[in-house]
Amino acid sequence: MLLAIDVGNTETVIGLFGTAGPEQPDAMGFARAVDERGLAFHWRLSTVPERTPDEHAMVLTQLLDLEGLDLRATVRAMAISSSVPTVTTQLRRMAHRWFADLDVTVLGPGTKSGMAILYDNPREVGADRIANSVGAYDLYPGASIVVDLGTATTFDVISERGEYLGGAIAPGVAISLEALFTHASALRSVELVRPRSVIGRSTVESIQSGVLYGFAAQVDGIVERIREELGPSTVIATGGLAGLIAPHTRHVEHVEPWLTLHGLRIVHGRNHSGDDL
Repeated sequence: MLLAIDVGNTETVIGLFGTAGPEQPDAMGFARAVDERGLAFHWRLSTVPERTPDEHAMVLTQLLDLEGLDLRATVRAMAISSSVPTVTTQLRRMAHRWFADLDVTVLGPGTKSGMAILYDNPREVGADRIANSVGAYDLYPGASIVVDLGTATTFDVISERGEYLGGAIAPGVAISLEALFTHASALRSVELVRPRSVIGRSTVESIQSGVLYGFAAQVDGIVERIREELGPSTVIATGGLAGLIAPHTRHVEHVEPWLTLHGLRIVHGRNHSGDDL
């Protein structure tokens, strides 16, 4: 089985892929279905840049143990994508110390992704953006736009021929709210849920409306401008806030919460084609 790890600035998403059969056992011994893309288990954690290699190994071991799985007996390979350089280094050290017998792919410069990168400097493209693009083209062949609603809101554009063309980056929801609350002393943190109406009737509802519909409008506006240059294309949303924002957009057609993990799995296969995961 392949353990895929995607480290973002705020959250880390981990998935365990299995292809041995239609079901995997859960912690209580009951059958647990593997989804159509092979994802048997998934977890979402806070990103902690200070974790040591030993602590990373301990966290992974404990996560699988909660599901009744032994890491060394279950995992045959690892694929890692990280937007946090310090964490990337620590995960490399973890893999070298604790899992030297496994095939490990760390997505970055020099890794074979199978996708042409048409950025002016391909090394500037984040590993998560490459994984998203690879995953999107596999699931929805043809021109597409991936909207990742995380710490930043990123737009990644894939051509009809499966080339990475570039995209756009904007401050994400959490960053924008943090700036708002920091610089507007009369405003306070609120729960991000859909307000009763677009016209807020309290400060809390007004903030909720501005964030929810404002970011939905941002997604639609940038997608429309990209399509003016790209032409017809499929729009896929992913990231921790995709489930909140995407339903209020006009152009998002698919929400794929595990898109990065799916792309990581594909990239790993292209670099270790002989693996039986």
